[in-house]
Amino acid sequence: MFDIIARFFGRDATASKDVARERLRLLLIHDRSMVSPEVINALKEDLIQVIQRYMDIDVESLLVNLENEDDSVALVANIPIKGLKRASNG
Repeated sequence: MFDIIARFFGRDATASKDVARERLRLLLIHDRSMVSPEVINALKEDLIQVIQRYMDIDVESLLVNLENEDDSVALVANIPIKGLKRASNG
């Protein structure tokens, strides 16, 4: 019983920590690439919508990053795929 309660409360703490880490990461990306966190979030949501038309993906584990390399910025997406969706004929 104690394990269940500990896991329940532990998940909330982990979720809060992950949200804070994601917000900080987005702020750092904004500072480095001059792309606002709102644009990155909108891009991530659009990617999710498009890819979900064709594949079953793990949205919780999806990562979208902008990485600086020398004088350029690269969009890097890590999208765990659970499976492919069957094509519909209509």
